Amino acid sequence: MSVLLGSVFLITVHPFLTPTERVDANTLVIEGWVHDYVIRAAAKEFMTGGYIRVFSTGGPSTGSGGYTGDADTAASVGAGQLRASGIPSTFVQMVPSHVIGRDRTYYSAVALKDWLRDRNIGVGSFNIVAEDAHARRTWLLFQKAFGKKVRVGIIAVPNPDYDAKRWWDSSEGFREVSSEAIAYLYARLFFGPTGEGRITR
Repeated sequence: MSVLLGSVFLITVHPFLTPTERVDANTLVIEGWVHDYVIRAAAKEFMTGGYIRVFSTGGPSTGSGGYTGDADTAASVGAGQLRASGIPSTFVQMVPSHVIGRDRTYYSAVALKDWLRDRNIGVGSFNIVAEDAHARRTWLLFQKAFGKKVRVGIIAVPNPDYDAKRWWDSSEGFREVSSEAIAYLYARLFFGPTGEGRITR
């Protein structure tokens, strides 16, 4: 029985973590920390999907020691990469978070929600382009941040560095899928906004 359960887990966990379910939307979102292959996919999605704007979110860059300015955030980096990928600057907006530490995805979503609210911009739906096995957790946390009145779609971009059908055969795939499976369970079962993320101004 344990062998059977293990086999089911190996076969089903990756498809579960990497959903793609678009909603009808003219707004696209990425987390700015993602790898180049996700940026390229986001640029293609924008160009072909009828979007009118794309937001890049994210907090202080790794190794910065905390928030030092908007230019040193993942949101800024992602926005620059989107522009370099061919999206005109007028359609790209960075929305930095000042949160460091835990739950960065959630607080990036909160920063976007607050940015839209402060500018009286109503967004009833949007799609997120996300990195492979991180996609389902991203989807969950953005939906938690925005609530039920906003429809959130997700587009998972396959990681080209490993075979998704045999993810356990590579160190990259094993590390990514196993860590994201645990992180998703935490987000689903135990996560709640507690103020544990440290916000710097």
